[in-house]
Amino acid sequence: MFDKKDLISRRTFLERSLVGLGGMAVLPMFRNAKLNLDEFPAGEWLGRNTVYLPSTLPIRAKPSADANVVRYLSEDECVVWLREVVGSHPTGRVNRKWVETPEGYVYSPSLQKVRNIPNEPISTLPQSGEDAGMWVEVTVPYVNLTLENPPAKSPWLNAVSSTLWRLYYSQVIWVNQIKTAEDGSLLYRVEELYGSYGDIFWADARAFRVITAEEMTPINPEVTDKKIIVDVNAQSLTCYEGNSEVYYCQVATGKKLDELGNPVETWATPVGNFWVWRKLYSLHMSGGSAGATEQGFDTMAIPWTCLFQGDGVAIHGAFWHNDFGTPKSHGCVNTTPEDAKWIFRWTTPQAPYYQGDISDPVSYTGTKIEVVQRLY
Repeated sequence: MFDKKDLISRRTFLERSLVGLGGMAVLPMFRNAKLNLDEFPAGEWLGRNTVYLPSTLPIRAKPSADANVVRYLSEDECVVWLREVVGSHPTGRVNRKWVETPEGYVYSPSLQKVRNIPNEPISTLPQSGEDAGMWVEVTVPYVNLTLENPPAKSPWLNAVSSTLWRLYYSQVIWVNQIKTAEDGSLLYRVEELYGSYGDIFWADARAFRVITAEEMTPINPEVTDKKIIVDVNAQSLTCYEGNSEVYYCQVATGKKLDELGNPVETWATPVGNFWVWRKLYSLHMSGGSAGATEQGFDTMAIPWTCLFQGDGVAIHGAFWHNDFGTPKSHGCVNTTPEDAKWIFRWTTPQAPYYQGDISDPVSYTGTKIEVVQRLY
């Protein structure tokens, strides 16, 4: 059976590693690493293991936590995603979804659903007036990074091995330079514009799809009566235009227990009436502090962020788990990246492409958000 202590995602590992980082050491740079894309299984859809070593994620003979183990997946290993099935849930979990693979079944919450679609790189950056650069989206399971400006500044870089500096499927980031590698391949210089500690990377350009300004056009901008209802009990998000429902998705709001099953009050998603006051194409999120009831977290390139309470509570895409429908976050409203992008385009205010950011903290004109929770 699953032991909750043994299922540690990369994000959770980083959270624990950030406790007491005052004396952190700088890890070796990615100097000699090959930036060529890794090979992945052939399949329309793949599942990427999000469970971090030394823990492992099993493939089982049946969709049950009691079934025999076929083998264990290594970190970030991808398997062919045939279909999702309903099985029995492990002790302490409510999600009953499993992914059928050619070898057996894997518990769905621990597999990010991904595709492997390398792209034809471009050799010249788009330009508009004095602005040059482009937003891109990762369309392969993961892409390796090399750091341009060591030593690493971000806590997440200092908490994991340098061989595991990666961006993952669906992450969004800014490209501001292009260069040709010694083998003739093109590399993109990727940089976070917002929330970054200042780390800058190079990566294989084939991993990234260019996001155009045209695909980010607002959805139904003429409608003024828009509202989002987040139901904490149902773990759902519904978009309304007037009284008409126009979009629905499952979410993961603030979790009530940590990875060891201890109650955590500070991670609850705030309940009440809010409005979208800031939107960013991509945001580096960090938070928390060392202590018995709170741990730090540090995650880069979180896509399609709509802030609605303070500087840290937002609706945004999540790529580090697939447990939508279960409280999972540190207070934010996690959605799939696809859902987050739709919500980002539909809500107001509207972020201009080259800035990738807009804020309106005082006029209360952003899309209204109501977070509801029944206490009985």
